[in-house]
Amino acid sequence: MSQRKTSKEEHYLLKLYELASAKGDPKGQVDRHVVGEAIGEHTKATDNIVQLLTKNNLTKKEGDIMIHLTDFGLKYVKENLIS
Repeated sequence: MSQRKTSKEEHYLLKLYELASAKGDPKGQVDRHVVGEAIGEHTKATDNIVQLLTKNNLTKKEGDIMIHLTDFGLKYVKENLIS
């Protein structure tokens, strides 16, 4: 059975989780553009992804730049994106 392809938003969530975890806290704040660059997205695409994820309560913005996973976002990553 083949796995379904992950969306850009899911790829972003997973990278956010990885970068925050590397700093010691999976819900820690990370620069949203650093995450976008790490997955090969440009600034505008990153802004659109973050807006959608925040609207769906998977991430929360802290100021203009920083972002972190919500409890719901962390649960989603652990249950659906980490194998």
